[in-house]
Amino acid sequence: MYIFITMSNELELRHLRYFLTVSEELHFSKSAEKLFITQPALSRQIRQLEQILGTDLFLRDKRNVTLTEAGEYLKDEAQFIFNHLGFVKNNLQHIEAGEEGELRIGFVGSAMQSVIPGLLTRFHDSSPKVRTVLTELSNQDQIDQIRKDELDIGFIRTMRLPSGLQKKNIYEETFSLVLPKHHSLDQTSFKTVAQLKEEPFILFSSDYSHGYFDKIMSIFEDKGFAPKVAHQSVHANTIFRLVENNLGVGIVPTSLTRGFDLNIKFIELTKIRQRTTLSVIWKQDSRNALLKNILKLLPE
Repeated sequence: MYIFITMSNELELRHLRYFLTVSEELHFSKSAEKLFITQPALSRQIRQLEQILGTDLFLRDKRNVTLTEAGEYLKDEAQFIFNHLGFVKNNLQHIEAGEEGELRIGFVGSAMQSVIPGLLTRFHDSSPKVRTVLTELSNQDQIDQIRKDELDIGFIRTMRLPSGLQKKNIYEETFSLVLPKHHSLDQTSFKTVAQLKEEPFILFSSDYSHGYFDKIMSIFEDKGFAPKVAHQSVHANTIFRLVENNLGVGIVPTSLTRGFDLNIKFIELTKIRQRTTLSVIWKQDSRNALLKNILKLLPE
């Protein structure tokens, strides 16, 4: 954000708001309607912004509007600026109400079954005046929102992170099969995942985490077959409901086997090499001073 303060005092937030709208719509007429201004006025504002910054932000022809490389960069930075301003505004309201501020936490569902409840109890005991906002999101959505300053910390399952984010592994666990209640296999008769090679599988989507999905696929590869993937989802409850209705079988982190009252059963896969790791991620240069309060409470 400092780059704009030192560059020119002519730049105003309205320039960035107009720019963001055009960068999302990639259409000047639609953007002008959305902003309740005329198209010529919007075009003048964008040209003025380009003159202030000394670079073209859009490539225009009679049919198309696209972002330049500089425009792509500014879009990410402008989104961060507006998100951070929203965060500052919320924190000011919390401070006015006698609170210390707000911590925004993202998580995948299994984290709520394993780590988050105990962590939040310890956090609220140590920082009772901090308001916490929890949002269940996919791995990628958490990464994106932390980068844009929409989240402060995330609980994810992934092996790869973009630069600028920090990660700490906090919980390793086994996988478990998810089967309909009356499936012929049980703890006694189960020997290997290969016994299910003719069954349709219902798995977490690769959108949930490419690294997680690859690890699941390696379970099948070790047994010499490729699964018949009938359905994919980013939500455990969807997987469980499909299994309950005999539409396939699944594999999930073992922590997800707790807290569900459905007509399904689980078999823990203790004899395979694969394990799944829950990690905490945060932005290395986060401006939220409250982040350190929760980081020091994380389990090893």
